[in-house]
Amino acid sequence: MVAKDQKVKFAVVGCGHIGKRHAEMVQRNPEAELVALIDVKEESGLNLEKFNAPFFNSLEDFLSSGIDVDVVNIATPNGYHSEQALKVLDARKHVVIEKPMGLNKQEAEKVIYRSLQVHKHVFAVMQNRYSPPSVWIKELVESGKLGKIYMMQLNCYWNRDDRYYKPDSWHGKKKLDGGTLFTQFSHFIDIMYWLFGDIENIHSNLADHNHKELTDFEDSGFVTFNFINGGLGAINFSTSVWDKNLESSLTVIAENGSIKIGGQYMNEVEYCHVKDYILPELAPTNPGNDYGAYKGSAQNHHYVIDNVIDVLKGRAHITTNALEGLKVVEIIERIYDACIILSSK
Repeated sequence: MVAKDQKVKFAVVGCGHIGKRHAEMVQRNPEAELVALIDVKEESGLNLEKFNAPFFNSLEDFLSSGIDVDVVNIATPNGYHSEQALKVLDARKHVVIEKPMGLNKQEAEKVIYRSLQVHKHVFAVMQNRYSPPSVWIKELVESGKLGKIYMMQLNCYWNRDDRYYKPDSWHGKKKLDGGTLFTQFSHFIDIMYWLFGDIENIHSNLADHNHKELTDFEDSGFVTFNFINGGLGAINFSTSVWDKNLESSLTVIAENGSIKIGGQYMNEVEYCHVKDYILPELAPTNPGNDYGAYKGSAQNHHYVIDNVIDVLKGRAHITTNALEGLKVVEIIERIYDACIILSSK
């Protein structure tokens, strides 16, 4: 716990777009202090001047520096998340992990096990939960007004081309990226699990349409399954959309009505027709740009930092705990394990 009159001290590992967003949100919070930034690249090329914080080229150097820190935020390539989380926990510090927690269930389980051993929190970053449409649909589903859930369809159709998959980037590399579901669409799988629970009877067909020269994995897929709590489900996804993102949408067909959340980042309620129910007015959301620094749900990172501070000061529970982060990794791993890979000619 952190005393009420003390600031929570944060360090950020990984100084790309999202890492800078973490650092910015820490500095904006009056109860937080940014004590270090860490990246393997040279500081001079990272544009970190506005943060005015000590810089280190490795997590190990920072942890051995003696600088007092409460929380380390990990915003590095996916393949490093679990390894670096374990090092932070070994140093007896709390950890915030950008999605995904790891690239397989075993990696994520190691992080959880170590956190329990050292009695430190693991916060999984799933900031889509904070968007007004997500908050709304969560309340609606839990209210029982929809009745039985018959069907759910998650559609994620984005553009990721050579503007994104640059030769010197970790994006697209199997060991560091993991795959399209891990890097692009795990937030939406988290929302699905958060709303409707676990899945079974998974069948998936994956294809690589136009990324053979850009990535080590699929760019598209159809996935069908059953929810353990009842109802049919499907995920249709692609990063082969030409030029710009099309949509990320969630459609629910239920006993007492139907709803659809759409927009590029599932940021708009597009349809709501539910028995004896009137859609309340929701706060507006800004979807951002396809290749902008803080696109889509990245604008919600301040809620993540707020929650970390509230938890460490004893005012709240973790919004997305480590077990939920593990579950998202496990579901994605099971989808990949159940796949038939098709290659476009």
